[in-house]
Amino acid sequence: MKVCVPNGTGRSFWWGGPPGLQPAPRPAFWDFLCGLVIQCAKADEGASRGPGGPPHQKRVASAIRTGIFCVALPALMWAAQSDLEMARDRQDRIALEKIAEQAGAAAQQADNDPIAQYRAAVAYSDLAEVAQEQRDKAVVKRAAEAGIRSAERAVALKPDEAEYRRILGTLYGQIVPVNILLGLSYGKKSQDSIAKALELNPKSSEAYVSRGVGNYYVPSGFGGGLDLAIRDFQKAIELNPKSDEAYLWLGLAMRKSNRNAEARKAFSKSLELNPNRVWTKQQLEKTPAN
Repeated sequence: MKVCVPNGTGRSFWWGGPPGLQPAPRPAFWDFLCGLVIQCAKADEGASRGPGGPPHQKRVASAIRTGIFCVALPALMWAAQSDLEMARDRQDRIALEKIAEQAGAAAQQADNDPIAQYRAAVAYSDLAEVAQEQRDKAVVKRAAEAGIRSAERAVALKPDEAEYRRILGTLYGQIVPVNILLGLSYGKKSQDSIAKALELNPKSSEAYVSRGVGNYYVPSGFGGGLDLAIRDFQKAIELNPKSDEAYLWLGLAMRKSNRNAEARKAFSKSLELNPNRVWTKQQLEKTPAN
C-alpha cells in the first residue's frame, strides 16, 4: 500500500487507491464489510465440519479475511485522515490535540513502523499549523518538536520516501517563525530536507508548497523571499491544479507583495476548492479589494 497519495483536493490521504478515489457512503460500506464478515464466518463453519474441513472452504475463508483486511484497513486510514483534515479546516484545536496525542502514542508503540511515525508527524504538523494561525507560539513549538521526532524516525526507517522528507522539512520550518535562536539552524535543515524530497520526487506538488512556505518566511538575504515563494506556489498549482493549500499560500505571498487583487483571486480559488477552511476565509476577508 502506498504511504501517501493525492486525493485530488490538494491534501494527501493515507489511502492505497488511485488519486481521486473516494470511499462509498458509510452505511453502504459498512453493510458490505459486515457481509464479508458473515461470509467469512459461514466459510469457517463449513471448514470446521469433518476432519480438517473441506479444503476449498478453508481457501474461501482465507480469501475473505484477506479481502476484509485490504478493504477495511485503508478505509479506516482514510477516516483518520479525513478527521484530521476537518479539524484543521475548522481550526478545532481540541480535536487536533486529541488526534495528535493518539497518533503520537501509536507511533511510540510502533517505533519501527515508518507509516505510524509519518502519521504522527502529519498530525503534529497540522496542530502546529493551526496554532500558528492562532498566534500561539508555545503550542507551535511543542507540536512541531514532537512532530520532528516522529518525522526523523520515519526518515531513518525509510530514507528514500520523498513524503517523509517533505513532512520533516515542513516541521523544521514551522519552528523558524517562533524561535529566533533556532531559526537559522532549523531553516537550513528545512531547506535541505525539502530539497531532498524534490530530488526523490520532482513532481510533488506538496513539496513545492512546503518549499514555498519556507521561502515566504526566510528573507531574501538568507536565500528566501517572496519572489521565490510565489514561483514555488505557482509550480505546485501547475503540478496539482486542485491544491487549495497552494492557492492559499499564493494568496498570502501576493498580499505580502502588495498585489491585493491577485491575492483575493488566489484566496477565492482556494475556497472554491475547499470551502471549509476557516483560515482561508479569514485571509480573504482581511485582504483589501485593491
